[in-house]
Formats: sequence, C-alpha cells, structure tokens
Amino acid sequence: MRRLTQALCLAGLIGILAFYWRDPFDSGRLAGARVLLTGASGGIGEEMAYHYSSLHAELVITARKEAALQKVMEKCLELGARKVLYIPADMSLPQDPERVMQFAVQELGGLDYVVLNHIGETPYRMWEGDVDHMRWLMQVNFLSYVALASATLPALAKSKGSLLVVSSLTGKIPTPYTTSYSATKFALEGFFGSLRHELIMRGVDVSITLCILGLVDTKSAMEKIKGVVLSMPVASANEAALTIIKGGVSRAREIYYPWWVKPLCHLKDWFPDQQDWVLRSFYNYSRA
Repeated sequence: MRRLTQALCLAGLIGILAFYWRDPFDSGRLAGARVLLTGASGGIGEEMAYHYSSLHAELVITARKEAALQKVMEKCLELGARKVLYIPADMSLPQDPERVMQFAVQELGGLDYVVLNHIGETPYRMWEGDVDHMRWLMQVNFLSYVALASATLPALAKSKGSLLVVSSLTGKIPTPYTTSYSATKFALEGFFGSLRHELIMRGVDVSITLCILGLVDTKSAMEKIKGVVLSMPVASANEAALTIIKGGVSRAREIYYPWWVKPLCHLKDWFPDQQDWVLRSFYNYSRA
C-alpha cells in the first residue's frame, strides 16, 4: 500500500509538472493571419517574419532599408507565407506610422496581429547630456509605437486581434550605458499598461502583450556591447522571435525571454542594492 501511495504521489507530481510545462501554442491559428510587423529588416524582427511565414501567415513588413526588406520578403515567400508585402518607412517621421497602417489594412484587408519591434540606433555609453538625441529616440522608440497602436486599434478591434509590444529588461530595470534607450522602454510600460486597462474597461477585445527581452544575439547588439559588457547571458534571436509570437497567440499579458529575466525583474523590489551591484559587475567601466 505504501508503494502504491508513493507511485500515485509521483504520478500526480509528474502530471502537475507536465501541465505547467506544456506548450499550449496552436500554430494552426496563424495560418492566414494578417500581420503587420515593424523592424523586420534584421535581428529579431527578421526572425519573426520567417516564423510567421513558415506558419503560413499574411505579412506586411516595414523598416527603413528597402533592399533588406526585399530580401526578407523573398525568403518569407520561400518559407510558405501566403502573402508578403513591404513598405519602407522611417519611424522618426511623424507621418510614417499612419502611412504604414493604411498600406497594411488596404493590402491585407484588415489586421489580426500588430507587432511593434523597431528601434532607433543609439550609442552604448554613459549619459553625456545629448538631449536632442533623446528627443529623436523617443520619437522612434516610443511616440511612433503610440501612433501605430492608435492607428491600428480600429482594425484590431474589428478582428479581436492582438498588439505585441517588444520591450526590454532595461524597461523594467535601469542599466548602465542605456540611459536614453531605457527611458523609451520605461515609457512603453507606462503607456501600454494604462491602455490595456482602458481597453478592458471599454469592452474592446484587443490583447496587449508586452515582451520583456534580455540580451539577444543580434548583430547590432553584439557590436554595441563588445569590450563593454564583461559577462552577461546572451540568448537566441530565433528563440526570442518564436517566444514573442507564441505570447501573441496566447494573448499573454507579458512574456519574458530568456527565463531568467522574469525572476530578475521580480527581485528588484526585494533586494535593490544587491541587484544594482550585480548589474554593475557585468560591465567594463574603462571601455564605456
């Protein structure tokens, strides 16, 4: 009887673990889905474009570099996308978010997913008082996100769709050498967190998923931190892209990638001094 009880307890534990570790992602839900994806010419955005394509979605991709977009579009079609179009756009220009939205809705006939992923180039160094760059970066990394979300909400409300906002660990925890970038990501947290409340209160069935990413092995990120970051876990851009897509399908409130980002975010309120010391230990001060 004792062995039977132990076996039942073990089976129960395995069942509980299997329940929490299961992957509920239903890839079939993306077949034919209409997706607007920004920042798609490289890095995580490019990887997302390929994942969506292999799952047979319809895509409008956008970024500044037209030649790079064309190459991504060609590969998307090879991977199985039902439809792919691109539109070059510069998100530092206030009129471009509306132009991109109109193009996407017209060409796809509506929107099911809007993925806001683009970022402006910013130096990886200590704050030197460049307020003009801060204004420009806020336009690209924050205000254009607000403009795109506002412009696409009617289409998403009609389809009961999802808005995915790609953010960063630096939007939860201030880190060295990212002063301007961190400010823009904190702004995303405030705006889209408030917007989520308002949509629910108004009965608008549009989900907002905030995507909190750690250091990812994109070419631009690796070049920036060279010689400055001494040791920090680096995660896969391909896996980050898939995690974001899964979060949108499941209509998650937030997703974290890689796994250690979530506990680190929670620890900031419990052990702030210790966390700050650990963060600073990752960096080479002399190379900043």
